[in-house]
Amino acid sequence: MKIYVMRHGEAASGSPDARRPLDTTGQQEVARIADWFASLMGDDAHRLTIVASPYDRAQQTARIVGRALQVDDIMTLPIMTPDAPPQEMIDWLADHLDPRENNAPCLFVSHMPLVAELVGQLVDGGANARLPMGTADVVELEAEVWAAGLARLVRHVTPQNATIA
Repeated sequence: MKIYVMRHGEAASGSPDARRPLDTTGQQEVARIADWFASLMGDDAHRLTIVASPYDRAQQTARIVGRALQVDDIMTLPIMTPDAPPQEMIDWLADHLDPRENNAPCLFVSHMPLVAELVGQLVDGGANARLPMGTADVVELEAEVWAAGLARLVRHVTPQNATIA
């Protein structure tokens, strides 16, 4: 089973934090990744489930990717905020993604440090494991079971190295 974990694009500064939108650079980063994603997914793009943090910049990122893949529905998951404990997300994955079923691939759009800690713990298993991610980076993971230390890092794509097939 596969999931993708994405950090939102570059955001404007401001307050409150949850209301910060993508800036122009962030919109461009996300558009490049969205094109890469559409190329990667091909005819199966519409099957992708997109799940995003409730924060504006993550919702905006998810909508840009969704438009490129012709995915209209974006699921909002309140536990995907920047400082949320990664274990909550790991528990959610274990409860909602059953490898025995033919689940559609999922894209999770969130923030640092959650994305770095989530990916680090899924792959390495250590409580302090992290995989630093730049804005609009996407990590592809595979696992039979979603639990700490049981995922395999398939690829890490940045807006700079996102090549369209």
